[in-house]
Amino acid sequence: MNLKVRHTLDYRYDFPVELDSHTFYLYPKAYPHQRVLHYALVIDPVPSNIVKNVDAEGNVQQVVHFFNGPVSYFKVQAEMTVCSDPVNVFDFVLFPFTTQFFPFLYDNRIYKYLIPYLDRSDVTGYVEQFARRIASEVSWGTVPFLVELTKYIAENFSYQNREFGVAYPPDDTLRDKTGSCRDYSRLFIAACRSHGIAARFVSGYLYGNLRQAHELHAWVEVYLPGAGWRGFDPTEGKVIANNHISLGASADFDQLAPVMGFFRGSAQSSLVTHVDIALI
Repeated sequence: MNLKVRHTLDYRYDFPVELDSHTFYLYPKAYPHQRVLHYALVIDPVPSNIVKNVDAEGNVQQVVHFFNGPVSYFKVQAEMTVCSDPVNVFDFVLFPFTTQFFPFLYDNRIYKYLIPYLDRSDVTGYVEQFARRIASEVSWGTVPFLVELTKYIAENFSYQNREFGVAYPPDDTLRDKTGSCRDYSRLFIAACRSHGIAARFVSGYLYGNLRQAHELHAWVEVYLPGAGWRGFDPTEGKVIANNHISLGASADFDQLAPVMGFFRGSAQSSLVTHVDIALI
């Protein structure tokens, strides 16, 4: 299916400021089932230069430079049409076969590339115990664990709409059993990493859920031997099929904001953001 997305961000300043360079993560990430048919980026004030590149984790990054005078506003609008083909996320064979159960060890050739995605900074005894309980219920089957973890968070936690701010620590989300899609994803990643499964944070859009229709969405991808990166959405309680559009994936939960940058001057800023997704 073809999905059209319009994402607008409108920054306002109560006193004129000068814009420094900004980094945008507003271009769809390449996947075998996801192709960009059309893309347009409109920025006001018009920047002096836009550098398009690929960052260290394979995400499309647009670096925007400004050399104009003081401004009282900053508007960004990205429009894209993406072809998202149906995909059977379970169409794979785990290899070596022993990785059907976990914990397991990644092959040394692959492990060196996965080290950032195995970082245990968020892993606590509370998170590890939570993951162990889910794992024991499915006899430590790798895919059953991921599916059950996805469903458990969606069915037992209360969703909280929170557009701004960093994702809460996994312990907080687990204790309160509430959070946003970013909080759920951070907890899911910590639970996977607590038992040696490489996981990364994904930012993008979700079509078909009115609750997520007008804002960014977050979910998780895990690296499975023989299958590569596979997506799981603990907010939806589902595996990733073809109604998610990925803008970027990272080992870190706080490195994929759609617009990142600074301004020079003494001013208070405000932001109004809106997302529209339509099937065409």
